[in-house]
Amino acid sequence: MALLRAPDRERLRRLSREGSWIVLGQAAAVLGSLAGVRLITELLAPAVYGELALGLTVAALVNQTLLGPLANGVTRFYAPALERDDLGGYLRAVRRLVLAATGLILLMVLIAVAGLLSAGRTQWIGIATAALAFATLSGYNAILNGIQNAARQRAIVALHQGLESWLRFLVAAGLLLWLGASSAAAMAGYAIAVVLILGSQYVFFRKTAHGHGTAAKPGHWQRQVWNYSWPISAFGAFTWVQLASDRWALELFTTTAEVGTYAALFQLGYYPMSMASTMAMQFLAPILYQRAGDASDSRRNADVNKLSWNLTGISLGATAAAFLLALLFHRQIFRVLVASEYASVSHLLPWMLLAGGIFAAGQAIALNLMSQLRTQAMMAAKIATALAGVALNFAGAYWLGTSGIVFAGVLFSVLYFSWMAALSLQRAQRSPG
Repeated sequence: MALLRAPDRERLRRLSREGSWIVLGQAAAVLGSLAGVRLITELLAPAVYGELALGLTVAALVNQTLLGPLANGVTRFYAPALERDDLGGYLRAVRRLVLAATGLILLMVLIAVAGLLSAGRTQWIGIATAALAFATLSGYNAILNGIQNAARQRAIVALHQGLESWLRFLVAAGLLLWLGASSAAAMAGYAIAVVLILGSQYVFFRKTAHGHGTAAKPGHWQRQVWNYSWPISAFGAFTWVQLASDRWALELFTTTAEVGTYAALFQLGYYPMSMASTMAMQFLAPILYQRAGDASDSRRNADVNKLSWNLTGISLGATAAAFLLALLFHRQIFRVLVASEYASVSHLLPWMLLAGGIFAAGQAIALNLMSQLRTQAMMAAKIATALAGVALNFAGAYWLGTSGIVFAGVLFSVLYFSWMAALSLQRAQRSPG
């Protein structure tokens, strides 16, 4: 470090601090999630836990098609707005887009309630409404996190990510003990926890937004965020079908209890790999977006490309290590982290980790494409792989139940990774220099 110039030493110290906060926040979130799985599976039978997992697919719809894509666009254009000294216009544009998305979600709530009433499925109204409320609040939280992360306020993001994971399960457990073991009570607990986090987020966000709320016209940034986000929203609908199809295929061909055991397996296997990927991308996304700028400079794009491929290699290496560890110790992991009723699927944990890790590596490549504003180029790959994933899930559930779903997930992740890699390499070959 003594051989580095003073500006380089300062940059290295700053990146080390930021990286440490991200690791701390994501580690707290993962530990909270793992502790929460143990807590909630002790309080809910597999069938009720399966209902909760099915309800969460409703929340995933909002995340994949509305607020999730919007959060991506908001995060991506913070750096260009800062470069142009127009955070005021940018923040006003964000406010308008969030209000429009909220209106669409309210319409979804009305349609869902009317549909369940007409179908005579009134028992699902409570969990569907709670799931949509949870999804909306979580989306707001993701947008605030995205702005603060883009502003490199890593400590604030880490604090809220760690707290949200623990609060969600603790509040849910409290409601389950108070109101009884129902999926609707657990989902309501998730929503209440996010309200608490949002209150804290807003306090910190006001400091970020202070002095920038009444500047230039927001129309430019509104168009920029929309043009960037709508392809993500379009293929997000197909991604949601793929994400939800595993649980609904099991519900169709097996039992709700088997959905519950699968959901616990997913939380222990796929989720930690996803969180590890999120941790890396949370650290690198603002850096890549700043380096790419408006994506018009081929040299800056080449630098971004190199960084993203380094992240991909690290993801694949970590996946291989996790797979081998789970292969050796899956029984012990389940014994510690899940109630005994769910232990029958422990042998599938290595393969679930493998599916999550390969998909995470594909997401690292996707971040490269997003940094270069190539969201529309990703549409065909996202839609085609999602549809293939749905077909694989239903075939796997029909023939092999939970085991079939897990192996379908591995095949889907390999297909997704391969297509994202092909898109990235194709761009690199076309770029000059």
